[in-house]
Amino acid sequence: MSDGSVRDRVAIMTGAGRGLGRAMTLGLLKAGARVCMVEVDQDVLDDAAKEAQKIGGERAVIAIRADVAKRDDARMIVDRTRKELGGLHILMNNAAIGPQAAGPGYMTNPGKLWNLDPETWRRTVEANTTGPFTMMQAVAPHLVQQKWGRILTVTTSLDTMTRGGIGAYGPAKAGAEAMMAVISEELEGSGVTANVLVPGGPANTRMIPNEGVYAKRSELIQPDVMVPPLLWLCSTAADKVNARRFRAAAWDTKLAPEKAAEIAGAPIAWLGLGRQSIHPGR
Repeated sequence: MSDGSVRDRVAIMTGAGRGLGRAMTLGLLKAGARVCMVEVDQDVLDDAAKEAQKIGGERAVIAIRADVAKRDDARMIVDRTRKELGGLHILMNNAAIGPQAAGPGYMTNPGKLWNLDPETWRRTVEANTTGPFTMMQAVAPHLVQQKWGRILTVTTSLDTMTRGGIGAYGPAKAGAEAMMAVISEELEGSGVTANVLVPGGPANTRMIPNEGVYAKRSELIQPDVMVPPLLWLCSTAADKVNARRFRAAAWDTKLAPEKAAEIAGAPIAWLGLGRQSIHPGR
């Protein structure tokens, strides 16, 4: 395998049926990877899998309907991927419940967090925080044992994490990013890396309402921008890249990948703020 290639790598893509997940799945397949597509909605999964198999072939794609927040489902996904696709190298945590769950008109007439339905809070945290944790827990032992792998999570822009009116979405994504910061430290030196990849702004997906300035869908970030940084991060060229977050919209494909990564990347989570706590003896 050349330094910048993902050929013959095996990836799990959660939330693979729509938007960013669908675009990233197709990008991996076009580059020669094999992909386990995971989605909770069967009809959406079936449609996406048909398109994926046209690109990669039936032997390069499996489609699994599952809830990534459930431990048994996560283990089943890992077991089937390894058995049916011949290995496992990459986990992309993309499945999520978007800010639209806060209610209709959340962008134009946002509600208050204290009025959010507790069930909506629970479901959003399960999908956006517990899901990535559960999948990471199922995947990490295998990747560490083989001494090579990638764990990637789609979170959101840092300002979105603390934006009012979007319910549980921001806090849940912040939890997922904090988790990635923790495991990036724990994986250091293992051959497995943990990084975050975000669109870098409102993306043309169902999470962004088709109203106001967002009605001009061509002006939104298109899902395909996720593919170039994803392919590089999943290649051996990025073996030393750990604990970073990348904004796909800022990735300049005209530059060498290393230079594009320098411009589009930053420390994961809030590590750029430095260690501010006061400890005994300091």
